[in-house]
Amino acid sequence: MKNKIETHYGSDDLLEKIRKGLEKAGKNPDKLELKDLAVIDQLHTGGHLASLMLAEKANIDQSMEILDAGCGIGGTSRLLSKEFKCRATGIDLVSKFIDAAEFLTKSTGMEKNNKFFQMSIFETSFADNSFDCIWCQHILMNIKEKESAFSEFKRLLKPGGVLVLHEVIKGENKNENIHLPVPWADRPSLSFLISQKEMNALADDAGFESQFNQDQTEEAKIWWNKIKSVTEKAAGKTRPLGPHIIFGENGKFFSRTMTANLNENMIKVMAAVYCNT
Repeated sequence: MKNKIETHYGSDDLLEKIRKGLEKAGKNPDKLELKDLAVIDQLHTGGHLASLMLAEKANIDQSMEILDAGCGIGGTSRLLSKEFKCRATGIDLVSKFIDAAEFLTKSTGMEKNNKFFQMSIFETSFADNSFDCIWCQHILMNIKEKESAFSEFKRLLKPGGVLVLHEVIKGENKNENIHLPVPWADRPSLSFLISQKEMNALADDAGFESQFNQDQTEEAKIWWNKIKSVTEKAAGKTRPLGPHIIFGENGKFFSRTMTANLNENMIKVMAAVYCNT
């Protein structure tokens, strides 16, 4: 599975593509502002506003040590550390993401409060009770062994710490075959969706207490429809930066497949904050 995930997300020459894209956009790759990275930094449903809403619900502040599980190129880690002055540690299975995260963090001058490591959430080298918050945004769709993931989250969180989830989940349509490709999968063998009820049961069984739990499917539909409109208007045009930098040719299909999956109730989106009791 690790090799399949790395193949799906591991764009060839990712760092060089990012550098060239930034240069074509008129940016200096070695001296950046977070806003320069917006179109590749916040590719999850809802973008940076969804992250900021969740941070508010989780009461993120400058005293906190955050683990960004499945950090990608580090966008959310950088956003949280800038907005809340907290410290973020990002981990991801894909080495090219970690290379890009380190480069972009240095280019934005944010390396003091951000560090990144290539590792699986099942095989972290962190001690028990290391973090005040574990941030899990759009990664559990790729994980079949979710019980093991929740167990590791429980181990890593301090007592009273919070687990933040923002995840794509299974819809109520009985058809198991979602429209592909989607951001987390280009084949069925990479996608492991469960319902919101099942997700909450896993959290409860692991010893977490729900503080905030919300179905955000309608908000997701609005966001993806906006993305679809922008994508259709830009059809045939070559943009220097965008999802294609990360996902390659598959990226141009996401707005269509995601809106179809949401509209047909194949998938839903949930947000939750659980406390480590």
